[in-house]
Amino acid sequence: MAENRKQIGLIGLGAFGRFAAGHLAPHFDLLGHDPDADGCPGLARVSLEAAAACPTVVLAVPVQALEQTCRDIASFLPEGALVLDVASVKVEPMRAMRDALPTHVRIIGTHPLFGPQSAAAGLTGQSVVICPDAGVDASGVAAFCSEVLGLDVHLSDPDTHDRAMADVQALTHLVSRVIAELDIPPPPYTTKSYDLLRQATDLVRNDSDDLFQAIEQLNPYAASLRKRFFEAARAFDGRLDKGSGAGSKA
Repeated sequence: MAENRKQIGLIGLGAFGRFAAGHLAPHFDLLGHDPDADGCPGLARVSLEAAAACPTVVLAVPVQALEQTCRDIASFLPEGALVLDVASVKVEPMRAMRDALPTHVRIIGTHPLFGPQSAAAGLTGQSVVICPDAGVDASGVAAFCSEVLGLDVHLSDPDTHDRAMADVQALTHLVSRVIAELDIPPPPYTTKSYDLLRQATDLVRNDSDDLFQAIEQLNPYAASLRKRFFEAARAFDGRLDKGSGAGSKA
């Protein structure tokens, strides 16, 4: 590997990890680890210890496995290492990283608001949320995301992020999953609004169950919104059964 390029340890080579590798490989030497994944172009497959020994480590594992992964790599991380996650929720992952990682590392939570499907045409203009731990300078990560990858960068704290994502992500993924469960066959003709709804459904149809459960169950603000949504749906159904206008609460 070229000695003048920085190394990044990429732990987790699932759908998003492999997607990330493709965009990071032109800029870094990537050392990847995932015992459950097949080969991934653009990186060298190494042991967990070797991946964790890099100056920057990206954890692209499911949220449910994040804390244990942090415990597994804790003793291998060098002094001052930068550790980032890519989880779709932030309160719980940031807690897990603080609890399990040594105090001599820097922690930055990130949430790329895109994935292999939604960013299939490229990263330019896509959004990423960056949540640095207290006292951690995230300017270098923000600059790379913005100036090199062309991303729209949003700085936030974990609680604000999860409050926003309950509306933005937990609700849309819930609605899209419910529609997908209906398994509606392709109609002979459609409306523009129907096409947009199907597009949203197709974007999340192939998401892993781990991702969906993290969005719905590990966001501390998702459950109350989900309850409100189903209560509103039942209320609408009741008004329709009575012949009342769906938009009227009378």
